[in-house]
Amino acid sequence: MVASEVRVVDSSIHIKTKVISKNPIQLRHLGPKQNAPPGNSFDSMTSSGILYLVSGPSGSGKTTLCRRLALEGLAHYSTSCTTRTPREGEVNGRDYYFLTVPEFQEEIANEAFLEHAEVHGNFYGTLLSEVLTFLDQGKDVVMDIDVQGAEQVRLHPNEKIQQALLDLFVMPATDEELELRLRGRGTDPEDVIALRLKNAREEVEHWPKYSYRLLSTDKESDYTLFKNLLLTQRLHTSRQKD
Repeated sequence: MVASEVRVVDSSIHIKTKVISKNPIQLRHLGPKQNAPPGNSFDSMTSSGILYLVSGPSGSGKTTLCRRLALEGLAHYSTSCTTRTPREGEVNGRDYYFLTVPEFQEEIANEAFLEHAEVHGNFYGTLLSEVLTFLDQGKDVVMDIDVQGAEQVRLHPNEKIQQALLDLFVMPATDEELELRLRGRGTDPEDVIALRLKNAREEVEHWPKYSYRLLSTDKESDYTLFKNLLLTQRLHTSRQKD
């Protein structure tokens, strides 16, 4: 497999290559979808949609990057399903699709999910039908997903998913920077920080499985690279339509 490292040089994007050894089902009761801002630039049928799969440890800034890309109208931010209780201010269909456990298990049986997992006693998953709906319209979809979910997406048998896939791992450049970011709030007890750091280090070990890696520096430089990688992929001839 070939993984590429994304770095910023003279405010442009450079890719440094390194050799590193069923049918969609739409849930019936899901809330209304949130539309992208007027005049969005990803609504084009001149190219096939890209599934921008983004992973990284806690503190890497991946969620901020994904949400900013969606707010600028460059991609649809994938909305996950979950069985956990909604938090104050969360809206069904915007933040999550909130399902009961029986509803979620029914959709698993129906093979409705692109990926799913149980985390801390709650189920989370991404609807295959939602992702395919946007890809079929030539719209890009960005997914903020953990390494286990990313592996499920890579192994999914749907041909359109495999053709659309673009995977990126975001991480701080050093272990010291990773720890600094996780300690940044200064309000968590030491045992909580230690657990987060352990989990983050384990996630970082998965970066060679991704096609691209972004070594995080600052928010603006990170976003420039993050956005430019997507825009560059749109120019690939394999993604162009006649």
